[in-house]
Amino acid sequence: MAEHSEAGRVTRKGGGLAAYLRGVWAVAEKDVRTEFRAKEVVGTMAAFSVLAAVVFGLAFDLRVPRPELVVPGILWVIILFGGVLGLHRSFGSELDRGTLTGLLLAPVERSAIYLGKVAANLLYFLIMEALLVPVLLILFDVNLLKPLVLLALALGTVGYVGAGTLFAALTAQNRARETLLPVLLLPVLAPLFISGVGVTAVVLDGRGNAEAWPWLGIMGLYDALVYAIAFLLVDVIWERT
Repeated sequence: MAEHSEAGRVTRKGGGLAAYLRGVWAVAEKDVRTEFRAKEVVGTMAAFSVLAAVVFGLAFDLRVPRPELVVPGILWVIILFGGVLGLHRSFGSELDRGTLTGLLLAPVERSAIYLGKVAANLLYFLIMEALLVPVLLILFDVNLLKPLVLLALALGTVGYVGAGTLFAALTAQNRARETLLPVLLLPVLAPLFISGVGVTAVVLDGRGNAEAWPWLGIMGLYDALVYAIAFLLVDVIWERT
């Protein structure tokens, strides 16, 4: 509980944007510090992503004429399911430790709590992806370190984390949150991941960057809508908490 009071204290030091950002930082720092002490989320996501990549590598070895045909789908499917393993802990861990009420009672904007959770989750996703991409390179001999693929990964991760953190807050107090979260979240993420696969396939096939930009535009629009909706709904969600 002492860690959560830090998020409240920072808003008393000043007003406006600076105080808001301090609240976001305090929530994110608290989550990251707790995670690297407990190692509940990052270890699970990283282990799943690497093991899933190895399984896919064994399954498709010598069974496809060109690995570029399957790598886009493999990359995004692993990110999709690996992310779900960690997102439900955003607020589930607060509930398990009995600290969620203290966090919500802190004199911090509810949207600042949301953005702090988003920032922490972004870090976890980036660690998972930093491990996953080299493993896919080794297993399939396909270079994913191309500017448009990395841009698609960035847009996809930002949108995924934004939507996932919002749904994690929505399902936090449900006893079946581990199963309810993916059931609700995966259909919402379909446009984002279809676009991500589209960008990656276009780049790896060498069809020209012009074909990738419409997909990237969809991803950027999706991200903007997700965060706009999140800021409108976050207070409503936590009024029910």
